[in-house]
Amino acid sequence: MSSKKKVLQVIPKLGYGGAETGCFDLAHYLHENKFGSYIATSGGPLIKYINKKKVKVLRLPVQSKNPIMILINSLILSLIIVFLNIDIVHARSRAPAWSCFIATKITRRKFVTTFHGTYNFKSSLKKWYNSVMVRSDLVIAGSNFIFSHIKENYSKYLYTKKKFLVIFRGINTDYFDPKKIKDTDKKLLKKKWNIEESKKIILLPGRLTEWKGQEIFIEAINILKKSLPDLDFVAIILGSDQGRKIYKKKLFRLVEQYRLNNEIIFVDHLELMPIAYEISDVVVSSSVEPEAFGRISVEAQSMEKPIIASNIGGSNETIINNKTGFLFEAGNSKNLGAKLSEILNLSEVTLNGIGTEGRKNVIKKFNVEKMCNSTYSEYKKLLD
Repeated sequence: MSSKKKVLQVIPKLGYGGAETGCFDLAHYLHENKFGSYIATSGGPLIKYINKKKVKVLRLPVQSKNPIMILINSLILSLIIVFLNIDIVHARSRAPAWSCFIATKITRRKFVTTFHGTYNFKSSLKKWYNSVMVRSDLVIAGSNFIFSHIKENYSKYLYTKKKFLVIFRGINTDYFDPKKIKDTDKKLLKKKWNIEESKKIILLPGRLTEWKGQEIFIEAINILKKSLPDLDFVAIILGSDQGRKIYKKKLFRLVEQYRLNNEIIFVDHLELMPIAYEISDVVVSSSVEPEAFGRISVEAQSMEKPIIASNIGGSNETIINNKTGFLFEAGNSKNLGAKLSEILNLSEVTLNGIGTEGRKNVIKKFNVEKMCNSTYSEYKKLLD
């Protein structure tokens, strides 16, 4: 049996979200640093990009919240842990975390969790269900905001023997690099979306769900159109409805109500997000509930684009207000509309300066190498 240390990350599905891309990046980093690297997941579009020579993928229905399935998964994971001689199991969501919790108790292996969001807890039972995320040997919070949230709401589950710390999420700054984008790619995307070269572009990325604030954004665009009637612009709402058909229809009706059909377009999905950022003049994150981290804000800064984000949650930590981006009052469409008007009137020199400071900020604090190295270091401490 090999003496190489091995880590099994468990995540419901490998999509394009922050938790998923973090799992993906760490998995490859571990291999480069002589750790055995495994991922257990139900599937997802990101799987096709995994280097199978470096990371072994195990397909399991770990996305299931069914108690019987959680128990079955725990038994399967126990067998996998023993057979592959896994040293650390790292869970990134609640349902698989319960399976991992049971499996690591059975096999006596180290258990790590990353607390990725402010999970709802309208009942004591739901709060108990969420508490599995702080029942590990090492609890990682993705931001200071999440760290405070855990201390405030789950302190009775935090034991002195457990280690609890913040490791900021990171993004791949080589991937989100404006210098890597070709002019031909920008022209092709504008052509695909039927956008004229002369138009200013305002981008709102994020899945279609009420808390992401698409309604606030549409109202702000209506305010912007009235305040700057001569501005030739288009606003792009980029994100999948993930089955929320009624909410999407509600957004369409709001666009029609404000007569913004010529100013707002909806795009379901785009894999090559750096190109979308690059063609944009300003990026918006209009969440009405706190973002655990605020990946959009970080990606926009890395692409040297001015970002306007709600002044709640992780965005308060990732943006240096009026230097690397701008904060507006969460839920206030008038304030967002005014900020958009202000930024679209800034000189090119000022915008370039903001973009430069934004990328510096991300490289210094939120790059993927730093996130991976910090997690790797904590793994080694845990094993020691």
